[in-house]
Amino acid sequence: MSKLKKGLFFIIVLFVIGLLTACNEKKKPIADGELTDVKDLIALFPKSSGALYFGDTILFKKTKDTAGINYKSIIKFVPDSILSKIFGKGLKPNSYPLGRMEDDSKTNYLLLKAIAGETKAFLLFCFDKNEKFVAAINLLKPDASPATTQSVSIDRNYNISKIISRRNADGTVSDGKDVYVLNNDARNFMLIMTEQLDEKVKEQINPIDTLPRKQKYAADYSSDKNNLVSIRDGKKADQFNFFIRFEKEKGQCNGELKGEAKFTGKNTAEYKENGDPCVMQFIFSPTSVTLKEVDGCGSHRGLRCSFNGNYAKKKSIKPKK
Repeated sequence: MSKLKKGLFFIIVLFVIGLLTACNEKKKPIADGELTDVKDLIALFPKSSGALYFGDTILFKKTKDTAGINYKSIIKFVPDSILSKIFGKGLKPNSYPLGRMEDDSKTNYLLLKAIAGETKAFLLFCFDKNEKFVAAINLLKPDASPATTQSVSIDRNYNISKIISRRNADGTVSDGKDVYVLNNDARNFMLIMTEQLDEKVKEQINPIDTLPRKQKYAADYSSDKNNLVSIRDGKKADQFNFFIRFEKEKGQCNGELKGEAKFTGKNTAEYKENGDPCVMQFIFSPTSVTLKEVDGCGSHRGLRCSFNGNYAKKKSIKPKK
């Protein structure tokens, strides 16, 4: 067989293999076409194995139209009244899938970017294990102030946070946050925590202060009046309860975490709990404790700082008889 014939033969073989492979591949849903099955709608959202986070800057980035979802496809599975409340009647927003999370009960959380003219929004849709629509919420709608920024996050515990930051005239930054969870039974989102934008912590309250402190490292540790690490006895000798509250950068960033840690060495311990991505290491000395974030604890603190730091042991004051 001549070299020319051999070349043509190999080209034909490769073409046939490619054709067969294409035929056998499962067809993916087309974003800009009208969908007929809710499974195809869910499949358009890229699934995340961890937490989701998006800032409002993504709303202003231009997205290819080919990545959008047809408006008719959305209102086929989601009540059109949800979109009309945000964008007004008659407007058909351009919609783009951002991310998806699936919880243990097979409920899907779909995060969508929607734009119609000057109106922009982050929408969260939830579908249950039977792929039935449960609820929707508008998580982010930008305001006109150039001093504020907004962001949206969904952590591994499926806590949904709306965060707003404002740069003040004096150079400081104020943060506010609303945290929601899905209530499947009521088929809506329930507000479980709110932090007002201008709210300041006026008094330090230690929720574990009354627990016993007979263990070796059980004490209060602090760097100043706004930063506290409280250690109290645990259920077992190799465990302890803790409460951490810190404030950094002149009040621009703060955090709080309460839980139970386990000793991993003579003077080291670790907080690691199922369902929480945060992993915290405690390193004790006779006069202090050092905190190190081993894995992301962003859902328990502001975005511009960390729990990392050294705290001096406070002298225990015995109550008067």
